Amino acid sequence: MARQIATNTTVDRDELLDFLRSRRNGVLVTTRTDGCPQLSPVTYGVDGEGRVVISTYPERAKVRNLRRRPQASFVSLGDDFGDAWVQVDGTAEVLDVPESVEPLVEYYRAAAGKEHPDWDEYRQAMVDQGKSIVRITIERWGPVATGGFPARLVEED
Repeated sequence: MARQIATNTTVDRDELLDFLRSRRNGVLVTTRTDGCPQLSPVTYGVDGEGRVVISTYPERAKVRNLRRRPQASFVSLGDDFGDAWVQVDGTAEVLDVPESVEPLVEYYRAAAGKEHPDWDEYRQAMVDQGKSIVRITIERWGPVATGGFPARLVEED
């Protein structure tokens, strides 16, 4: 099997947001009280302000960590392990019910890519469940990358 060359593609903010919007899975990295990283696999969307948005619950470790230290890193992943990925870093905010309800509507649209069949029912479910939303304002990002070998180790065909 041919070796793949690892890639790193620098993107501007618009290209980054297009890339992020094309995916749904990621890993959120927050900081525990002892300074160690806490990693949380999540489903995400991108809101109209270009923030990464994640639906969650106020009891989750990621929420407790972000309330204490709002700095977050996030890696957007594809459906397959070998797909391209990108890391973004920024400041997170956590909104709880009732402030979280309308942002959760926007999250649903972004993450599901469609309208809910009954928005009143959805809003009530968010209130009943006490859902929170994490919004990460992107402050920096790395290149869109793929794994593989350094070019020097890939034989020419």
